[in-house]
Amino acid sequence: MEQRFVSQDFLGENSTSIFESCRIAIVGLSGGGSHVAQQTAHVGIGDFLVIDPDRVAERNLNRMVWATSQDARRKSLKTAVISRGIKKMNPRARVSAVPKKWQEAAELLRDRHVIFGCVDSFSERQQIEAVARRYVIPYLDVGMDVWPIQDGYSVGGQVALSMPGGPCLRCLGILTDDRLAQEAAKYGAAGNRPQVVWANGVLASTAVGVFVNLICPWRGLQLRGILREYDGDSHTVASSNKLPYLASVRCPHFSGLSSVGDPFWN
Repeated sequence: MEQRFVSQDFLGENSTSIFESCRIAIVGLSGGGSHVAQQTAHVGIGDFLVIDPDRVAERNLNRMVWATSQDARRKSLKTAVISRGIKKMNPRARVSAVPKKWQEAAELLRDRHVIFGCVDSFSERQQIEAVARRYVIPYLDVGMDVWPIQDGYSVGGQVALSMPGGPCLRCLGILTDDRLAQEAAKYGAAGNRPQVVWANGVLASTAVGVFVNLICPWRGLQLRGILREYDGDSHTVASSNKLPYLASVRCPHFSGLSSVGDPFWN
């Protein structure tokens, strides 16, 4: 075992080789996505697909790991910044950077072991989950929000694991017809939603923890569906009280054969 990984050998004697052979995708690289990239590079993931069409702007610097003021001045591609950071952390890592909308490269998700979704809009989350289900890939959704209340603002978010055969984002109440309709009425624009680095960091760390437990279950836990809810006002993360009610429920939204399999294969 390499010296850099000795302190995480409690994850299992084969954990280093498991991480090195693991192929992940990260869709969305600003707040949560950049933290996910940093932490998975630290644990030794060997193959990354990073997707984001945007360039670094000054407003990204309050939360985007590895982005610098020089990147903002140069309008560097976010994929280039994240790729640079991963390679500095792990020169042996394989990084495929896609500086365009993920929908234009959806076929690249087919061979991933896990997909992280760190996007703003509900419609995009719905679409990514549908692709993940089609290719029978676990999908980790990371989302946060800030909303006004009577005496200021409130911060919250969640991490959801959508597993083939388990509850989906609709089952978990993250996606609803009302939310999708309200977003569509605004032409799907997520806008410049308020974001802060510590909330992104907490949620990304939670997602990476679930991911590591998924591919390297050092405690023998069998993960079917996960929903961790973050209360940014009390700085707590807890399992949702919805999960006990969903334990025996079969997901009705991805239950037919038409929801799985490569649609381009004949």
